[in-house]
Amino acid sequence: MPSATTLNIASIIAHHARLTPEKAAVTVAEKTVSYGELDSLSGKVAAALIKNGIRQNDKVALLCPNLIYFPIIYFGILKAGAVVVPLCVLFKSSEIEFQLKDSEAKILFAFEGTDEFPMGKEAFKAFQNVASCQQFIALTKSPGAKSPFDGEKTFAEFISGAEPVNSPFPTSPDDTAAILYTSGTTGKPKGAELSHLNLWTNVVTAYSTHLPVLDFTDGQQKTALITLPLFHTTGQNVQMNSQLYAGNRIVLLPRFDPAAVLETMVKERVNFWVGVPTMYWELLRYIESTGFDTSKLRETVKVFASGGAPMPVEVLRRVEDVFGIRVLEGYGLSETSPLVCFNHFEKPSKPGTVGQPISGVEVMCVDENDNPVSAGQQGEIVVRGPNVMKGYYKSEEATAEVMKGGWFHTGDIGFIDDEGYLTIVDRKKDMILRGGYNVYPRELEELIMTHPAVALCAVIGVPDERLGEEIKAFLVLKPNAELTAEEFIDWCRQRMAANKYPRYVEFRNQLPIGNTGKISKLKLKQELKKSE
Repeated sequence: MPSATTLNIASIIAHHARLTPEKAAVTVAEKTVSYGELDSLSGKVAAALIKNGIRQNDKVALLCPNLIYFPIIYFGILKAGAVVVPLCVLFKSSEIEFQLKDSEAKILFAFEGTDEFPMGKEAFKAFQNVASCQQFIALTKSPGAKSPFDGEKTFAEFISGAEPVNSPFPTSPDDTAAILYTSGTTGKPKGAELSHLNLWTNVVTAYSTHLPVLDFTDGQQKTALITLPLFHTTGQNVQMNSQLYAGNRIVLLPRFDPAAVLETMVKERVNFWVGVPTMYWELLRYIESTGFDTSKLRETVKVFASGGAPMPVEVLRRVEDVFGIRVLEGYGLSETSPLVCFNHFEKPSKPGTVGQPISGVEVMCVDENDNPVSAGQQGEIVVRGPNVMKGYYKSEEATAEVMKGGWFHTGDIGFIDDEGYLTIVDRKKDMILRGGYNVYPRELEELIMTHPAVALCAVIGVPDERLGEEIKAFLVLKPNAELTAEEFIDWCRQRMAANKYPRYVEFRNQLPIGNTGKISKLKLKQELKKSE
């Protein structure tokens, strides 16, 4: 007998379209789409997908920056009962090809791109090499333009004449909603299968964390600015889905630019923003160099949140001093939908920690034998709860490896204090093994960031014949600051244990940034290998 228990993430749009269809949902480049329009347009996408043979659990890929196309197509795919496979807009054709083949996507929606980022060309090249992907739909810069790819439909042509699907397909809570590929820093990316229930519970909890600072009596719709890419789990679920679930308005910026972010916050009277630590660092640098007046932000901004990577305590303090706004750190992964821990409003923040577990989620630190460690002791962070993925798509072995003992093993090292606050020490895979001693780069980076001349840093292990690995620091200095390698190493020697301080240092104008806005240590290591 079919179950009457259903859940579809697309219902969050349908719900507000019934209640307040005229209310603003998404703003991009000063153009706003209402909840009613978003529901209708996504309904057209669902109808067109079904007409073109897409059925429940079929995979549909979406390669698109933060443009209005993204939420329309995203919710349209879900309305049809299909699975969204978001792709990174910076990918080259080989990377896109791998994920299209691995996910078995039947249709690919791809933005044509720009001269600087010709993502459409890369996507089309990949599409031509994947027999299982049957259609390529071009998302043109101008809605009425012809397809830049001969013989392929544009988005406008694809949905032309489609009568909107009224109600989302009745998927079950455990049906897959999205497949999000991990970064693949140690091998090929793996597709984390996230169910409608996984996403839904994280959406509701992310929204609930904001309740203590929301005033529901002022009659004002709340606004969130999204600069993190929507193909990434934080921008997609913690921001887009959670804010639309709340009936708020989201303002999308296609790419992060400090001037545009600050000006948009003022102009659009933004209440919420989430950034990664490098974005906060860029904002601080811009304000210091231009003297931008942050006083107007304080009239509307209620919440600054940070995730994706641990925020150096020094940067955190500078942000709170400059903006006068409390920064709340969170922690999560693609495999956990993503939120695991958050600095809750009801509890004081502890700089350097990512707060406590969110509602319904359990977190523990374990030793190499999966035994729990005592408060304050370091161990691998493991998680269980309704947010944990179903598994890695078509990869039972990899799934079994991370799900040992009924807990998801994150690969992160941390410790929990006696009040339940989690501190991230480092990625297990980033740990440096120097002469038999474990050295965690995050610990060193926190201290290095207190140096008066240092604006940004990254620490990695480099091969060493005698010790196995040696420690190297990459530094970006503050404007007009002067520092020699000898001075820096001596400064570290006086403040760090003999087995920890960097023996090598390299000064850079900037550090490589990965697809999600975080410093890419993988790229640093690759650059070093090429130079050898």
